[in-house]
Amino acid sequence: MVAFAEYKQHFLAEYSNLPKGYYISLFIVRKTESETIFRTEGSGEELVKETVSAGLTNTTPIRRVVISKRKQTAVERRMGREFLNKHGLLGKNKEGKICMLNTNAPCEQCIDCFLYGFAAGGGGAQKSRVFTDDAYSLGSVAQIAARRTFNATYDNGTMRNPETGEASRSINKDEYVLPQTHFLDIETLKDVTLPELHYVIGNIMRSERYGAISSRIGKVQNKIVGIVFSDCELFSNLELTQHVYDQLILPDKAELPFPLDDAGVEQAVAGSIDSLIAGVFSQKPVILTGETLQKELQGVASLYYEQQELVAALLAQGENYPHRR
Repeated sequence: MVAFAEYKQHFLAEYSNLPKGYYISLFIVRKTESETIFRTEGSGEELVKETVSAGLTNTTPIRRVVISKRKQTAVERRMGREFLNKHGLLGKNKEGKICMLNTNAPCEQCIDCFLYGFAAGGGGAQKSRVFTDDAYSLGSVAQIAARRTFNATYDNGTMRNPETGEASRSINKDEYVLPQTHFLDIETLKDVTLPELHYVIGNIMRSERYGAISSRIGKVQNKIVGIVFSDCELFSNLELTQHVYDQLILPDKAELPFPLDDAGVEQAVAGSIDSLIAGVFSQKPVILTGETLQKELQGVASLYYEQQELVAALLAQGENYPHRR
């Protein structure tokens, strides 16, 4: 059986221009597996940080590191486009060129354009159906961040120019997130079909490098620990992070232990979903966690292992989109 097929009442059978109110929330634990830098553009910039309450019950202000929403979905979108390009599933724009990001000339036809959105210079536009928010670290900046000094050596491996003997002045400092730091994130899909869900899950699970200097550092492990079907958006990343913090903080401690146990974090997220969803004004939600969820995710993994069935489904999905030109 195709992954998630038994929940077909929570998907659209085909793409619709009109909103239908089908929401699928993916709860993701992102754990750094190497030094990682989440910052604005430019070398030497500070990590992105915000001062917020530690928890919902424990309201002590703390500084948290933030992964901006665009830094998350940009990586996953490129991963998906790589897959589409490999299998010839990217469309061509009005000039006959292959669909590319940031060219002001998207194809307006492919699954990437219709899922993650586009804005064409000629006036066409598609709002993203993948809703995201900033992701917050569970621990404070003081716990999870450090600084490293680096320099740029010459070909002879020293800091002196081999021709002039002049000392290099290329010495900089980078602030980075330590390995084994946990961030919590919710990606919400609106009015998607089953192939579109498979595609988004694949993009998340196949993406492994985030942040700056990602060719050398920035290794991140993504794990989907919960999926909720509802008819509205649920709660924010910050609220989820604060609720999980309250569950993990020990009564006699001022801050969380570091590093945190993966299983403990995942269990706390599952508990927070159950608690926080009681305050959401939605039809009765369907919550998938634990073994039930993992079985469905294994089904998605099998689609990527063989790929022919997935490619055929995505091809059919692309043909279902309205032709805008």
